[in-house]
Amino acid sequence: MIVVVDASVALKWFLRDAPGEDQQLPALQLLAQAVEGHVQIRQPPHFLAEVAAVLARLKPEQALDDLHDLMQLPLHRADTPDILARAVELSVRLQHHLFDTLYHAVALQTPGAMYVTADRRYLAKAHPVGQIVWLGDYQPA
Repeated sequence: MIVVVDASVALKWFLRDAPGEDQQLPALQLLAQAVEGHVQIRQPPHFLAEVAAVLARLKPEQALDDLHDLMQLPLHRADTPDILARAVELSVRLQHHLFDTLYHAVALQTPGAMYVTADRRYLAKAHPVGQIVWLGDYQPA
């Protein structure tokens, strides 16, 4: 199975003790599935930068080590003109930030892929478009 996870999911791998963070267990289970080769994670080109920016702000003393760990994961970059075009279309239609719609566009432009998010605001807007699921509801195929 192919999944797209956004920064809201990936940050749960590193912010386990942060107040207000929930859904760590499903995030860690998804990570384990990727490491074990049961799922493939595809990402838009800004994924690493977005996660690194939050880590630098919230965990400055550990940010470089966490980024290094993240870069060791089996992540597959998806960066094609059709993905960017789909993201722009979603951004305009949903009146939402392009960086969030890029994750969804990767899933929509990848046959059989599912976008897994912990971003309730985007999920509420984008659920009717399809190929998106709340992290807590994600079930591997």
